[in-house]
Amino acid sequence: MIRIRDISLPPQQDMSQLVFAAARQLRIDHTQIKRLDIKKRSVDARKKNDVRLIYTVDVLVKGREDKILKMAHNPKASIAQDSFYEPPKPEHLPAQRPVVVGFGPAGMFCALVLARAGCKPIVLERGQDAKTRQTLVQRFWETGALDPSCNVQFGEGGAGTFSDGKLNTGVNNPRNYWVLEQFADAGAGAEILFDAKPHIGTDVLVTVVQNLREEILALGGEVRFGAKLTDIVLQDGAVCGVRYENQAGKQTLACSHLVLAPGHSARDTFRMLDRLDVPMQPKAFSMGVRIEHLQKTINEAQYGAFADNPALGAADYKLNVKLPDGTSAYTFCMCPGGYVVAAASEEGGVVTNGMSNCARDGENANAALLVTLTPEDFPDKSTLGGVFYQQQLERAAFEAGGKNYHAPAQLVGDFLAHRPSTAFGSVKPTYRPGVTLCELHDVLPARITSVLERALPALDKRLHGFAGPDAVMTAPETRSSSPVRIVRGENRQSEIAGLYPCGEGAGYAGGIMSAAVDGILTAEAILNA
Repeated sequence: MIRIRDISLPPQQDMSQLVFAAARQLRIDHTQIKRLDIKKRSVDARKKNDVRLIYTVDVLVKGREDKILKMAHNPKASIAQDSFYEPPKPEHLPAQRPVVVGFGPAGMFCALVLARAGCKPIVLERGQDAKTRQTLVQRFWETGALDPSCNVQFGEGGAGTFSDGKLNTGVNNPRNYWVLEQFADAGAGAEILFDAKPHIGTDVLVTVVQNLREEILALGGEVRFGAKLTDIVLQDGAVCGVRYENQAGKQTLACSHLVLAPGHSARDTFRMLDRLDVPMQPKAFSMGVRIEHLQKTINEAQYGAFADNPALGAADYKLNVKLPDGTSAYTFCMCPGGYVVAAASEEGGVVTNGMSNCARDGENANAALLVTLTPEDFPDKSTLGGVFYQQQLERAAFEAGGKNYHAPAQLVGDFLAHRPSTAFGSVKPTYRPGVTLCELHDVLPARITSVLERALPALDKRLHGFAGPDAVMTAPETRSSSPVRIVRGENRQSEIAGLYPCGEGAGYAGGIMSAAVDGILTAEAILNA
């Protein structure tokens, strides 16, 4: 097929125009194009009065491709060349079934590759299946009744299930496209294969992760929900089994290959590893707030006269600023047309996160507004100092919110003026079970608030309206990434033979895609050992 890059079209939903545009690029009649596949689609909004959609397409043409390319003499057109990933299927498999702890993106894709290779992995997930989890999360949002074992952080699909389902990656790796293909085949929709900023949406993700689980089961694997890892059984410096708890009580399971993909909120697991002297390191991570605007404000700032064009959808943004003193702030996990959600996993703590459904049709937009913190910033200098710092903020927010999982919130205008908020303006907060208006300088450490104060006006210069007085800041956002790294070597194992730290919780990924790829690479290490 012939690949044509940088086809620029005005926003529209009549895709037949893309065929005509491709034909013009090749200087052929549109009837010579037998098939057109979109490989990439992005928005070019640099000119607010002329927003464009930019396409890369592959076309199957009538006639010889080399001759058509020669006649076209177009540097944007070439023979399509792709590298495809094929999961390994070795002749010799591990003697014992591998055990995977955690069924988020890393654990799920590790288990999927192992299952397709014939290993019949056993997955231990402390939370519940996606449907049950959805019910428990909704109950928490409506009533404040938290289940510490099954919530926004724990359960089938991991923390990414209750997010925007972003599938962004900055790494050019054929495994990335393979991950997208698995998601698409499981029901995510073909658009994720070519959108420059693909997303699935929480409402669709629930079905997608169930379908991936069903394939693992069909291949002889097991997924044991409500199974919380409590200990690793070691012998002569190597893994020989695990202990876990479920409804039936304490259980023991023999294994020689243990994939540890617990997620970034598995604090009890980190404590257990610390007790076993598994090498870990504190790592830098970020904390801050969720900031909400009207989606209309973001659309107008990004798309100008095209703000209401349905072909563009809800606009997003990604901002960062480095301040003169060397500190920095940035936005993360922006959720167009989304909601700020209660994401606590421990009693007595408030945590915020953001999510969007597939349609991204909510009234508000939100994003994490974060300050980068290093281990030097942590009051506690132990390996788990970052965990303790997270808990300190979450408990302070719980107190400030009224001890009922309401989150402390403040309008940006009031925050910059150092006065408590007393009423909302045009932006109504979406966090449930509710928010309590307050002065966030009294809740968050000065290390964070001082950076946010200086960053907001600077970010407003990059996105008009970002520091608008009615924008709402809801605190705290503490779970942007893992506060520890479980040390592993080039063979992807810990110093403890057979222990494979994996994914975001282990400190080796940040987001759905990188976690899934890390899971795949870990499965490869087991299969090639």
